[in-house]
Amino acid sequence: MCGIAGIWGQLPGSEARAVAADMATAIAHRGPDAAGVWGAEDGGPALAHRRLSIVDLSAAGAQPMHSACGRFVLVFNGEIYNHRSLRRELERDGARFVGRSDTEVLVEACSAWGLDTTLERTEGMFALALWNRVTRRLALARDRLGEKPLYYGWHDGAFLFASELKALHAWPGFRPTLDRGALALYLRHNYVPEPHCIYRGMRKLVPGTWLEIGESDAGHLPPPRTYWSLAQSIATARAAPFRGDDGTAIDAVEDALRASVRQRMMADVPLGAFLSGGIDSSLVVALLQAESARPVRTFSIGFDSPGFDEAPFARAVAQHLGTDHTELYVAPAEARAVIPELPTVYDEPFADSSQIPMLLVSRLARRAVTVAMSGDAGDELFAGYTRYSMAHALWSRAQRRPYALRALAAHLIRSFSPAAWDRLFAIGGPLLPARLRQPTAGDKLHKLARLLTLRTPQETYLALVSLWQDPARLLPGCEEPVSILAPLGELPADLSFVEQMMALDTLHYLPGDILAKVDRATMAASLEARVPFLDSALVSLAWSLPHALKVRDGDGKWVLREVLARHVPRRLFERPKMGFGVPIGEWLRGPLREWAEHLLDPSRLRDGGIFAPAPIREAWRAHLAGGENLQYLLWGILMLEAWRERWPLSEDA
Repeated sequence: MCGIAGIWGQLPGSEARAVAADMATAIAHRGPDAAGVWGAEDGGPALAHRRLSIVDLSAAGAQPMHSACGRFVLVFNGEIYNHRSLRRELERDGARFVGRSDTEVLVEACSAWGLDTTLERTEGMFALALWNRVTRRLALARDRLGEKPLYYGWHDGAFLFASELKALHAWPGFRPTLDRGALALYLRHNYVPEPHCIYRGMRKLVPGTWLEIGESDAGHLPPPRTYWSLAQSIATARAAPFRGDDGTAIDAVEDALRASVRQRMMADVPLGAFLSGGIDSSLVVALLQAESARPVRTFSIGFDSPGFDEAPFARAVAQHLGTDHTELYVAPAEARAVIPELPTVYDEPFADSSQIPMLLVSRLARRAVTVAMSGDAGDELFAGYTRYSMAHALWSRAQRRPYALRALAAHLIRSFSPAAWDRLFAIGGPLLPARLRQPTAGDKLHKLARLLTLRTPQETYLALVSLWQDPARLLPGCEEPVSILAPLGELPADLSFVEQMMALDTLHYLPGDILAKVDRATMAASLEARVPFLDSALVSLAWSLPHALKVRDGDGKWVLREVLARHVPRRLFERPKMGFGVPIGEWLRGPLREWAEHLLDPSRLRDGGIFAPAPIREAWRAHLAGGENLQYLLWGILMLEAWRERWPLSEDA
């Protein structure tokens, strides 16, 4: 795991190298072990690298790395998990290697096969920049599902790229302005989805694509080329559906996930895993422990706040599996203390409040290991999110009832505040089925009320994944770009509503929120995170399975539950989904109120020239009154305003 950065244009070779080195220094946390820079003397780019040594700790793995033929120069962030098999194939064709690194395999594969074929044949997480000294063209590429980030774009005559936006600020000519369309998307989702970037003129490379530019492209960004498509992967998987019975399917999923875990154990440094006690992380840890010759190091964070503490569940799973477990109970004041750091860690506005425990558990793990496995992406692949069952049930029933009746039901639900619903569910909890015992029932019911008034399933999904339902209210005169529903037209036409939601989440929510959160938090701690659920073979297998193997009796991730039950007693993991967060709503009414009041001051919002203050102040008053829990809407505004203080814009409009 590393950080990459580069610049092409505007500066002569020595100056470009110095600036590229400064850009890499700005992201030194991604690679504290070594630094390298290379610049073409003939007007080509300057490429810089920061190294977190994981595989082949020797100087033979240093970057920027040149191909043996001298034609290619590579900077690379990530891991190629199948590099050993690729190396053997290249060696059979005559290649000779100096070291054992996956970087060397990657650059020699590009030399032998070309970048597009190399990308198709690699299994890994990565972002890379490859300079061809013969054709004088620069290529950028990103992994299939977006584990590693890559920003790029032309700015004032120079082409810039980097793993994180903070690196771009090291270029003396960088004067960023706000992309108001991207801001509208941020207000809707609390993250900026690909390919958009909060800075005008900059972009995030879409997962599964690569981009190539040459000297004739000055000021122009050619469209990225696709080397892997989720839509095509789904279509291929569905063309050859899984035909086995339940037991065979459970075996197949366990075998595929075990193979992925085994492949991701590749490291010359200490390795461990995050453990929340939920299904996905418990399953990854169980298989990791089964493949390990010694107790696996596992890590969890605990909180004293009811409804947010998963540490006891993680502890029970760790004890059963026999891992070497470390847990840290964090006082609320300690968790709140990291909030001022968030705009630096997440240098593009980002407002998933689980960024706080993610940062804390990353720092905890880094005390003992350099690599940590994560259980992310199980929900997207195996229908684990509550919103899937909620939206499906809602839309199925809604079609059978007149719109006027649905609108009346929504009105009745809204007649009780979320807090009042929470109290009712707490009183009646013992009488309810387990899947209805939700820790935030009031919020979910109010979401349900909003959904009851929608007229299409796609509108239902968009409402579920939207925080501010109408960002234009906050951004006068702003036109929101094409929504995240746009890829629906590319997906197979026979997908069910739930499958459409799963695919859209994989395309947008997974890379834009989940993987971005994990990457920035772990990299801020100089820790590498690996995600076994994102193995391409497992992704294909998941989409080949009948939906009944994912959802059964109203519960998602059925096949994963059955695999986990082979390793962990059901009583340790069969419980309502909790999530991974902190009580932001309570904090905003209490210890964070003064901080929030400063950032939400109406004159400050007005003077900033971005927002119409009225709807924000209305939401703030409603939240403080306790009738509604608007924590996530407000957290998005607060993180945006804190980001603006940390990263001033050349203009605020």
